[in-house]
Amino acid sequence: MNMYERMEDEACEDGIDIIDCDFTENIKGLYCDGVIGINKKLDTTEKACVMAEELGHHHTSVGNILDMSIPGNRKQERQARIWGYNRLIGLAKLAEAYENGCRSYHDTAEYLEVTPEYLAECVECYRDKYGDSVTVGDYIIMFIPYLAVFRRI
Repeated sequence: MNMYERMEDEACEDGIDIIDCDFTENIKGLYCDGVIGINKKLDTTEKACVMAEELGHHHTSVGNILDMSIPGNRKQERQARIWGYNRLIGLAKLAEAYENGCRSYHDTAEYLEVTPEYLAECVECYRDKYGDSVTVGDYIIMFIPYLAVFRRI
């Protein structure tokens, strides 16, 4: 079962319906009142990334947040993205990817079943939150100048 299928199962367990939609190029997904619409033109890996964010909206957002000129809406959008990053990637999974031989963005993204762009956005978010690096168990995860994971001895 791939990541998108696992995310679909998670959505169904939460009572969320999923609809494949013919959105314009700009819209990848939307969440509203227990329904997630996913752009059917996306590949499976990108659908998983979009699904994670839309599930994040289900778990963290309240009301109509489409107007990004409102600071509270931007904050809710960021919270949903962070929820998705933590669900699909997370610090522990970055260390796991390293332990499984991943040394590049491409290898790490492939291992985690996310797009390289989504991984890069996640790393940028984690850099904003944790600074240049963070220690997780026996691992040091560096975010500057690029993603690097080291095992402490």
